[in-house]
Amino acid sequence: MSAQTIITQLNSFATAERKKQNQYYFKMGPGQYSEFDQFIGVRMAQIRSIAKQTYQHIGFDEIDQLINHTIHEIRHCGLIILVYQYQSGHQHEVFEYYINNLQAVNNWDLVDNSTPHIIGDYLFNHPAQLPLLNDWVVSSNLWLRRIAIVATFAFIKQNNFEPTLSIGKLLLNDSADLIHKALGWMLREIYKRDSNTCKTFLEENYAQLPRTTLRYAIERMQAHERQHYLKGIFNVPN
Repeated sequence: MSAQTIITQLNSFATAERKKQNQYYFKMGPGQYSEFDQFIGVRMAQIRSIAKQTYQHIGFDEIDQLINHTIHEIRHCGLIILVYQYQSGHQHEVFEYYINNLQAVNNWDLVDNSTPHIIGDYLFNHPAQLPLLNDWVVSSNLWLRRIAIVATFAFIKQNNFEPTLSIGKLLLNDSADLIHKALGWMLREIYKRDSNTCKTFLEENYAQLPRTTLRYAIERMQAHERQHYLKGIFNVPN
């Protein structure tokens, strides 16, 4: 399977309406995170469908052309192909390829739809590699920092919250809204499994918590409890 065949398939699903929606949804203004990204207008369901049909028939040399393409949806398809390849039993090879090509994982959806399934799963099963997250979390690169926190989702799913809490503390003073949202998302996922662990983190770090992070983290609380947490009032009766 050639990269060009996949690109042709993706182009066949592109619509002007979806392109306009993507351009509105992603921040593409001067100095914003998607300023230099390009979209053709393909829905995620179509990207996944093409990836699922082709992942068994394409090698890394052709995937190179996908994940390094200027078009967002083409990069996205290449990364989803890697997820399917990883899940089909090629964990080590895909993990090594992925971390050697992190420059391609350069928007929040690309991170969120691939990192937990590849980096997160691999590190959970190979914990000696966990220090990689500590390297990425202090990077000046926004996407590496998001990769560091979102990768811990794989641990949360196994009820192992320590990597998220550890990486999360290092991100409390991050200036990027996309990091505030990612950390809040991970804390919300912890809350769904162990509300007390999440509450303890929020209470201990309340003074440093970005407001966006707090709002995301407490979404599953009862309304009256959310209001108290927003005001820094804890030990709220049920």
